[in-house]
Amino acid sequence: MKPFINSRPVKTAVLGLLAALTFNVPLWGQIGGTPGAFSRMGFGARGAGMGNAMSAVITGDLVSYYNPALLPWTEQRQVSASYGILSLDRNLNFLNFSTAIRPSAGVSIGVINSGVSEIDGRDIDGNATGPMRTSENVFFLGFGNRFPGGFAIGLNIKLLYYQLYTDVSSTTVGIDAGALVPIGNRVTVSATVKDISSKYKWDTSNLYGQQGKTSEDKFPLLYTVGAAYRLPDSLGLVAAEIELSDQKTFIGRFGLEVPLVPELTVRGGIDRIDLKENGNGIRPSLGFSAGKQLDGWTPTVNYAYVFEPFAPTGMHLVSVSVRF
Repeated sequence: MKPFINSRPVKTAVLGLLAALTFNVPLWGQIGGTPGAFSRMGFGARGAGMGNAMSAVITGDLVSYYNPALLPWTEQRQVSASYGILSLDRNLNFLNFSTAIRPSAGVSIGVINSGVSEIDGRDIDGNATGPMRTSENVFFLGFGNRFPGGFAIGLNIKLLYYQLYTDVSSTTVGIDAGALVPIGNRVTVSATVKDISSKYKWDTSNLYGQQGKTSEDKFPLLYTVGAAYRLPDSLGLVAAEIELSDQKTFIGRFGLEVPLVPELTVRGGIDRIDLKENGNGIRPSLGFSAGKQLDGWTPTVNYAYVFEPFAPTGMHLVSVSVRF
């Protein structure tokens, strides 16, 4: 019996299936059919709960994923970990550490992990060979600095690693850049450029020998402009942003956060508002945070539920963070 891993037609079919599961399912991200969609899902329960309209938000837990220019407003060391519960055997997890660098800078390091598990492996005769899975990862290091007058700039360096199939993986580097300007005491305005040079680079020579080849799949280049407004008397926070890409997409995001009591905050948002009516499907979300300061430490539990328009069920995100 000839195993399927030595059969070129079946190898090609498996690779195509894995790529379709990971790249081309619209529910994975905001730009269907393009690489790196998992990295455009947001970061953690707080961001997802506010519709990912976070590029100008300078309060609470800050992470360079949304905009590295946010980091100078980090007041305490912050550690956060998030776990995603998704349908269709998908996983989406986050880990981040941010800290201030006095007097005017901040740094953030983190990882996003995603993949599809329980893919049914079969040989050429249809016999089970065991489950397969994919794994996509972004490791990032962000730095931001604030200048006199409040203007801030920042940079993310990202290591992109994708394990698609046996002997088929990609390791590349991408860059994000951002800026932020406070206007008065309540308004902040931001701009970012994301996924500069981000791509997957494939080499199938180990799989196919002399018949293998190299190829590249470029991430969409994203441009965002955002704003956040802190309501008077600490009533809450409103944030919005628009995003354009070199794939000619044009989407909007909106988020609202309201502290009910010092220990409990609720939030809601809408992501992927298609301003060109291309049918990407909006993603409403709801969430909350519960935390209490304890002798200089502030442990917080965050939760968000995201309605996914193309999935059987929505996405649950649970985050645990500590500021100290």
